[in-house]
Amino acid sequence: MLKLIECPRDAMQGLHDFIPTQTKIDYINELLNVGFDTIDFGSFVSPKAIPQLRDTAEVLNGLKVDGKTKLLAIVANKRGAEDATKFDEINYLGYPFSISETFQKRNTNATIDESLSRVEEIQNLCINHGKKLVVYISMAFGNPYGDAWDIEVAAKWSQRLSNDLGVEILALSDTIGVSNHENITTLFQGLIPELPKVEFGAHLHSTPEAVYEKVNAAYQAGCRRFDGAIKGFGGCPMAADDLTGNMPTEGMVAYFDEKNIETNLDKKQFLEAQARALQVFPIK
Repeated sequence: MLKLIECPRDAMQGLHDFIPTQTKIDYINELLNVGFDTIDFGSFVSPKAIPQLRDTAEVLNGLKVDGKTKLLAIVANKRGAEDATKFDEINYLGYPFSISETFQKRNTNATIDESLSRVEEIQNLCINHGKKLVVYISMAFGNPYGDAWDIEVAAKWSQRLSNDLGVEILALSDTIGVSNHENITTLFQGLIPELPKVEFGAHLHSTPEAVYEKVNAAYQAGCRRFDGAIKGFGGCPMAADDLTGNMPTEGMVAYFDEKNIETNLDKKQFLEAQARALQVFPIK
């Protein structure tokens, strides 16, 4: 079954001007009416690192959660995971695990080995508190920092996270917009049969003209979990300044509609959410 994950957290996190808490609440409540499988709504990280999301707990208290759409929060260490697991409304904890040593240090202030230990700690907290861990394999499709990268590197870490730590959801993440038909197809076609117990997701960044190609490649290769952000807003603030934007959700939906693939979205509510997004986010 197709799962669409809307990521307002990813859209908001790099913005300089603080979005008022009530504005965030109103927007995410709008998204909760659309019918997404999951909303990636906030993060429990240091306010110094991501000041835009310092009000995540307050936002959560204002959300009208009915259980139909699940909530995901990003964490970067055990302390953040401990904070997130206090909230019954949160279903998923997400952790950014980069296979680029440079980017892992830049994004979470940890080496890859240290990050692996963090995943183990967070996974144990998830198990003890009835949550599920989503690990984002960032830089899965390449990196600009000169670190060693090839498809075997991405496969090695995916296998280790699944086989050694029992992670059941891995989102292959582009981060810098270097994914293409070839590497998307190769990664998903190679990993999905290799790790049948893992639910693989696609967290892709894209220019508007490449949306169809990238979504088609991932879907045809067997991926059924897709992250996006309305209008393609946002991206990772720890990456390069010329970062390609998030995968626009409306572009993904257009692809699935064209292919007659059911998205389970309320299209009227989806249009209303798109209109609200234009009021929330600055237009370049």
